Amino acid sequence: MRESQAKRRERANKVMSELIRLYPNSKCALAYESPWQLLVATILSAQCTDARVNLVVPGLFQRFPTVQAMATSNLAEVEKLVQSTGFFRNKAKNIVACAKVIVEKHDGHVPKTLEELVPLPGVGRKTANVVLGIAFGIPGVTVDTHVGRLSRRLGLTNHNDPVKVEQDLMGLWPPEQWTLGCLRIIDHGRAVCDARNPKCDTCQLAPLCPKKGVE
Repeated sequence: MRESQAKRRERANKVMSELIRLYPNSKCALAYESPWQLLVATILSAQCTDARVNLVVPGLFQRFPTVQAMATSNLAEVEKLVQSTGFFRNKAKNIVACAKVIVEKHDGHVPKTLEELVPLPGVGRKTANVVLGIAFGIPGVTVDTHVGRLSRRLGLTNHNDPVKVEQDLMGLWPPEQWTLGCLRIIDHGRAVCDARNPKCDTCQLAPLCPKKGVE
């Protein structure tokens, strides 16, 4: 029997309540001291662990402490500093280009809207929503691999497209739960609902999961 939207929303709220209980102190794992630093760290985190990014960014920001400094940096030097994060040439190119656009079009300040963030080099909806939610307190649903995987397993969406997953989750939870809710889903994905070996037998969300043990 197909679940109605009302029933799905009711179950989604129970999922969120349980996530809040399980992960009351969830927070962004990336190290940053400003919206610009968070933006750069999030770009570097693509296909890289947060722990690795946190080892890299202190040296990067010591060498190029401001968006203006990054905008006039030497690309080869930036590449060397971020090399261990993987895909470093593309990441370095995007970070430098992003800095230049922010300096030229936004007076050196990271913009505070999705519409202005997404066109920046290396910035997609996921990165934009991280910056909006964490740096500026503007609610956004961040769909990374964990959020996408758990949302499908929990039957909160049937989509693989991150934008459609984002829209589905926005329709299930109130805006004030979007940012921290996604961080809690990420924590649960890392701790329990692993991609290859989910711990369904000990998962506190199992009673609410219609696809227990199923990808």
